[in-house]
Amino acid sequence: MAGFPVDTILFLDIETVPQQPSYSELSPEWKTLWDHKASFLLRNKETETAESVYPRAGIYAEFGKIICIGCGLLSGNRENRKFFVKCFSGDDEKLLLKGFSEMLERWAPSGVKFLCAHNGKEFDFPYLCRRFVVNRMSIPPELQLSGKKPWEVNHLDTLELWKFGDFKSYTSLNLLAHALDIPTPKDDIDGSQVWEVYWKEKNINRITTYCQKDVITVAQIFLRLQNEPLIKKENIEIKS
Repeated sequence: MAGFPVDTILFLDIETVPQQPSYSELSPEWKTLWDHKASFLLRNKETETAESVYPRAGIYAEFGKIICIGCGLLSGNRENRKFFVKCFSGDDEKLLLKGFSEMLERWAPSGVKFLCAHNGKEFDFPYLCRRFVVNRMSIPPELQLSGKKPWEVNHLDTLELWKFGDFKSYTSLNLLAHALDIPTPKDDIDGSQVWEVYWKEKNINRITTYCQKDVITVAQIFLRLQNEPLIKKENIEIKS
């Protein structure tokens, strides 16, 4: 895991929800498409239906949308690092993707930069790329895979780093934080509740706070895996 200067890494987390508040509000065409997708997701076909599992639609970029992108950057010396967190959030996905893309352009004009997320290679990075395409927007170079050799893709994944080559199981961010004695971010809501907080409570601020905590935890886990000191609470700054 050596070779990644921590001040060259942008730590990421995204929050996603289904595109509609409920299954009943889908158009007939989208209902048909979701019915087909859901047929592969039902764990118990006697008790579950395409409608009952619709809250899980946010996991899939074809049926979901991004409502929050959390970003974090480290700076300073090893013993007294600062961590700056900024979130792009709201109902207008295209607007928040634009803000995120512009931030990447300012942050990485030259030199080698890395993106890091937990399960980022399976979820955050491809989801972001797909939603850029859906919104008819250019994929930022830092996310782009096309035309790059594997060693030219500067994507880091704390889940992958933790696996150490073992691909038999999935370790959640919450579990890994506990295992590494890092304060858990799950003191309010968890990922399965985001859709309800968004569509029923209409509380984007609560989701943004949750996303900020996850970004901080991803950075703390990465530092622990690097055998580096954790970020002190008083050194964390939330940018508006």
